[in-house]
Order: sequence, then C-alpha cells, then structure tokens
Amino acid sequence: MKKTLGTVTTYHGNEHRYLRGHQVRIIAVIKNAARDDYDPDADDGYLTDEEDIARRGGVTADDRVEVQPWIAKEERFSFVSSDPRAIDLDCFKHLAKREA
Repeated sequence: MKKTLGTVTTYHGNEHRYLRGHQVRIIAVIKNAARDDYDPDADDGYLTDEEDIARRGGVTADDRVEVQPWIAKEERFSFVSSDPRAIDLDCFKHLAKREA
C-alpha cells in the first residue's frame, strides 16, 4: 500500500495561488470534497489514517487533501493548512480526468 499521509509533493493548482509551486505535506484526505454534492457534515469524510484511506478506496479525483506548506526560511512545515483538490498535487496528477 502506497503511503499518502506525510507525503511531500508540489502544488500546481490555481485555487490556492499562494501555494503554487510550493512543497506541501499531506496531513489528511477529505473524501469526495471536490464533488458538487459533498456533505461537509458527513462523519466519515475526514481521514487521518492510512488504513481508513485504503478502506475508502484510496485517493481519487473527487477528493481534497489537507496540506501544510513548507516554510523554507524557518525550515519547517506551517501550522496553517489548506485543502486543495488532490489532482492539483504532483503526486496525484495522474488522477485528473483527461479531456478527449
């Protein structure tokens, strides 16, 4: 099973412009949060355990991930997090639906 939590990758999306091109660390997966019908009050959508992520089908194009950006000046990850779409991270770009 490929590890998701703790993975360090690069953000390439446009939603969080301040993160573009920066290294981020994945701290959680928010299942189906990129879908139009996402229910933020669902109890089982915020995943912080690798086994739970696997049980829910792994990371998909419908998911968002909670990430912390790397602060080079301070040589640490930020305490502040963001929730980009999974497909906007380098490690999940292969999940993006290709247009014909």
